[in-house]
Amino acid sequence: MKRQAAFTGEHRMLKGALHCHTTRSDGKDDPAEVVKYHHQQGYDFMAVTDHRCYNYKNFADVPMTIIPGMEMDWILPGPGVHCHHILSFGPAREDGNGFEQEQRFPSNRIERPEQTQEMLDWLHANKNITAYCHPEWSGTPAREFDMLRGNFAMEIWNSGTVMECGKDNNAAYWDELLIQGQKIYGIATDDGHNMAQHCKGWVRVNSENNLDDILAALQEGKFYSSCGPEIYDFYVDQGVAHISCSPVSEIQFIHLRVPYPIFRAAPGEAGLTSGSVPLCVTSSPYIRAVVKDAEGRRAWTNPIFLDSSDFLKWKLIPD
Repeated sequence: MKRQAAFTGEHRMLKGALHCHTTRSDGKDDPAEVVKYHHQQGYDFMAVTDHRCYNYKNFADVPMTIIPGMEMDWILPGPGVHCHHILSFGPAREDGNGFEQEQRFPSNRIERPEQTQEMLDWLHANKNITAYCHPEWSGTPAREFDMLRGNFAMEIWNSGTVMECGKDNNAAYWDELLIQGQKIYGIATDDGHNMAQHCKGWVRVNSENNLDDILAALQEGKFYSSCGPEIYDFYVDQGVAHISCSPVSEIQFIHLRVPYPIFRAAPGEAGLTSGSVPLCVTSSPYIRAVVKDAEGRRAWTNPIFLDSSDFLKWKLIPD
């Protein structure tokens, strides 16, 4: 059996926000109010990721584990929106984080996408981990960021861009990186710039509620992402992928180059709570799953990375 890391161990699944903005950059709301709102919505941790402005601080008098971080951005040649935005998260200052509270940085103009590697290397040298933001909104197809190395994750849902322009709503381009063999995880975020955009997408992390454990769990893929549904388990056993979840209207297994049919609840049914599919032989070195509830809200597993031993039930793809 090979179980996705989010569903191993016995920790409570923490709820976390990894991308939000306040009046410290271009957000509409005071940082204390943004933190309070997340607390009211049941969040255990969050990162206040204002543009090019680092933060360690809990601005509100509420229990909330704050993930130190910011959002960096570099601009690619136009016209139109064409850029790389990168989320950066790090440990406490005393544990080697190279940035200071409220430290601000300039943006930069570059000519080629691969030049953003310089930014990533600088962030990693300062003990931060990184995630790639909203590729559809940024005007960057996979070929314009798949050469970047060191990101632990990329956004597969971004509430702000979904609400404003219908982009970045269902893991666009993620499969292109996964089929290359890149071990990169998917995060749902809000990128909230006003209260209406906050608390729509989050990660559920299998971790103790402290900074070091949360950062380690993120790097290890011990989480799933959601806009509503809950996922309870995801594993491969004897050549079959299995998922269990809260009641949903659809379950989809995604394994690039294999068009698995979507499982749908029949009219009048309470909803599907599990699904399974025999793995078909393919060159795709992973499988993942997406569930959707009756309100259209999704949740995404992170991938299980496969090898030849996982294909125990050899099945040909039908014509």
